[in-house]
Amino acid sequence: MPDRNEIDKFWMKRALQLAGEAAEKGEVPVGAVVVLDGKEIGAGFNAPISGCDPTAHAEIRALRDAAARVGNYRLPAATLYVTLEPCTMCVGAIVHGRISRLVYGASEPKAGAIESARRTLEEPHLNWDVTAVGGVLSGQCSQVISEFFSRRRAEIRRLRKQKSGKG
Repeated sequence: MPDRNEIDKFWMKRALQLAGEAAEKGEVPVGAVVVLDGKEIGAGFNAPISGCDPTAHAEIRALRDAAARVGNYRLPAATLYVTLEPCTMCVGAIVHGRISRLVYGASEPKAGAIESARRTLEEPHLNWDVTAVGGVLSGQCSQVISEFFSRRRAEIRRLRKQKSGKG
């Protein structure tokens, strides 16, 4: 039987596949998967631009999918895998959804609400404990994000040159 580290890597690779789907649609490449009893019960990737929905983060979409499949908005004993450290909104949804374990890949220095910009899960008023593990396949998760924004910046530069008549 594989150890927890190998299981976490397996599911993070699935989340990375979902991040790839987001990138194909021009969305920031973040993917998430909800796992219960060793089975995928929910999946999602970022879609706020294409969905005209500011709440359409990968985590929210995966939680919605899982809740619909299970028939309950509470998902105790489930693990959420996500390629990027969740923001405050997503941490709130994770707590309300009663996710027991959160596993994320890359940290998010600007908006990460687990360890980077905030430590939301440590706030004493929360009514649910979530165990968080960061850094699973962080190199791959960071690379996907970095490459996406590098391509986006290059495209913006190209368009600016084109507009100015220099390209």
